[in-house]
Amino acid sequence: MSLSRWGIANPLPSLLAFVILTIAGLWGLHKLPISQLPDIALPTVQVTVGLLGATPSILETDVTRKVEDAVASIADIKKITSSVSEGTSVTKIEFELGRDIDAGLDEVRDAVMRLRRELPADIDEPVVQRLNLVGGTVIGYAVASQRMGLDEISWFVDDTVAKAMYGLPGVGSVSRSGGREREVRVDLRPEALQALGVTAGSVSNQLARLQLERPGGRTEAGGAEQAVRTVAVVRTAADLADYPIYLPDGRTVRLSAIATVADGAAEPRSAAMLDEQTVVGFSMRRTRGSSEVAVGEAVRKAVAKLQAEHPEVTFTEVVASVEDAKASYDSSMSMLLEGALLAVIVVWLFLRDWRATWISAIALPLSVVPTFAVMWWLNFSLNLLTLLALAVVIGILVDDAIVEVENVARHRAMGKPPLQAAIDATDEIGIAVIATSATLAAVFVPVAFMPGVTGKFFREFGWTAAAAVLFSLLVARLLTPMMAARFMSHEPARAEDSPLMARYLRWVDLALHHRRWALGLAMLTFVASLALIPLIPKTFVPSTDETRVQLQVELPPGARMSDSLGVAKEVRARLRGGVPEIKSIFTSIGGDSSETMSGGLSFPEVRRILLTLEFSRGSGRSTAELENAVRGLLREMPGVRVQFSAGGPGDRLTLGVAGKDSEQLSRSARELAAAIRAIPGLGSVNTSA
Repeated sequence: MSLSRWGIANPLPSLLAFVILTIAGLWGLHKLPISQLPDIALPTVQVTVGLLGATPSILETDVTRKVEDAVASIADIKKITSSVSEGTSVTKIEFELGRDIDAGLDEVRDAVMRLRRELPADIDEPVVQRLNLVGGTVIGYAVASQRMGLDEISWFVDDTVAKAMYGLPGVGSVSRSGGREREVRVDLRPEALQALGVTAGSVSNQLARLQLERPGGRTEAGGAEQAVRTVAVVRTAADLADYPIYLPDGRTVRLSAIATVADGAAEPRSAAMLDEQTVVGFSMRRTRGSSEVAVGEAVRKAVAKLQAEHPEVTFTEVVASVEDAKASYDSSMSMLLEGALLAVIVVWLFLRDWRATWISAIALPLSVVPTFAVMWWLNFSLNLLTLLALAVVIGILVDDAIVEVENVARHRAMGKPPLQAAIDATDEIGIAVIATSATLAAVFVPVAFMPGVTGKFFREFGWTAAAAVLFSLLVARLLTPMMAARFMSHEPARAEDSPLMARYLRWVDLALHHRRWALGLAMLTFVASLALIPLIPKTFVPSTDETRVQLQVELPPGARMSDSLGVAKEVRARLRGGVPEIKSIFTSIGGDSSETMSGGLSFPEVRRILLTLEFSRGSGRSTAELENAVRGLLREMPGVRVQFSAGGPGDRLTLGVAGKDSEQLSRSARELAAAIRAIPGLGSVNTSA
């Protein structure tokens, strides 16, 4: 017995199955996260080694090269990228797609542990971790206060705000930019050291033993066993100034006799400004599998609560991707509903029977809604590609049901009773309907197996489209015949064809009588379509009109904080005078926010300036036009490089030149940049070491 015959004979199990599938789909829709693009976590492991005060050249020789050599023999490594800054070495090991990242993490950790004894003894313990964060900054704020100093705001962000943010589901990291770090400075006096015969290294070693808490074993007191701690700490800067320093001859002097001790702020390595006001910024990134919209809304509620609890502090939202993800989701869902409505209208225009129309149209929700359950089971999200897949197949989902219903109507017109007409009609076209849906699924499933990073994105597209098509086949073979047998019991209409159908049939008759002309016209259309392909712009993600864009300004190596502050002030002045659409400018110098732009390995450097430009809505110019205006204003600034964030008009291609001779590398990079500057359509070409 075929599936259609079984469905007609057993209507209750068929209805119950689709009720369960619909409930599962609604539950999946409720649980699915919302994001702009699928979460792509490349199999990457990061090794971080710190050595306080070490120069990049020392770290490269003593740490970075040894780490690279130790992990180079691990199988399935795609590339190894290292970056060194003062005091920190970071090595990223990217494995081939499909590699078990947990096994790769264990192998990298084992290699680093074997290498540990060859590394300098005074390094921090190497940190080997898997990179789990996805995407860029979800939402960021600027914090200001009229009654709190910059150091107090910094502590407020590090303590109160960070604790509140980390308590929210989906928040992966909280980064602060700007503000001040507390630092107790000990400035040694060379003449005093020389007179007493003590070296700076000896003083440093003695001070390093101050802040120690070590286990001291066990003891018995009052008939009970207690743990003992050895505590050697100072509580205040005054206590530190009175700390005794041992001299080579056995005498001691107070630290204040050979040094000046001050409790204050550390040298600023980052700064943040909202327009011209100095502020402290913080931003959040989400974990893999979490919803951009849910995380953003949770953060906004938490910030509103903090604002109510601390009225002396002002929070200003300066960057967010929440609106873009929410707008993409809302527009895609609206497009799905509009497509479904138009499909139903077209079905009615051709069938001219409201019963046949709603029997066919019910295949739309019963195909789309269960697909959400499959998406949730496969850990997908409601993003641009999965919603695009549903939009692509929305008109296809009713095809099988229309064919079934139209054939049932034809058999009813022969005078057969409804039950027999449904059985005969579905048996007659069963193989054709199955073949049609199987062919569509065979088109979409291979898309899910595309290789490379692009395949990681389109995996969700392929499986979502294939699942929806297969659910539509299940509806057409199980539910549609049963409904047609019971609800198409009226006497079939024998009216003339509608004007639309009559016109369509005349065109079909004309094409059949002039086959060569019809085939020639089809071939000509096909060739003309292929000829238009070179004229269509190519990009992975289409450009969008956004109200916020990010702009990075980078100064030459060696630039100081004062230089960056001056350049940032000049950039803001130029933009204010030349782009009236700018509503606000958030500036971040150094800090973790520099990683938002680079997308790779980077460190807090005072020569990197990140500006978030917010444009007023309804300005009349597109984002691309505004970016071109900004480029024109900043192109003549000497000694700086300017680029926009990735995506849309700011898409970037990064090329690397490898070698051992630094002068030859610089010369080769300049020659490469000069060669490609002539390519039309490039916004800027920059070289960096």
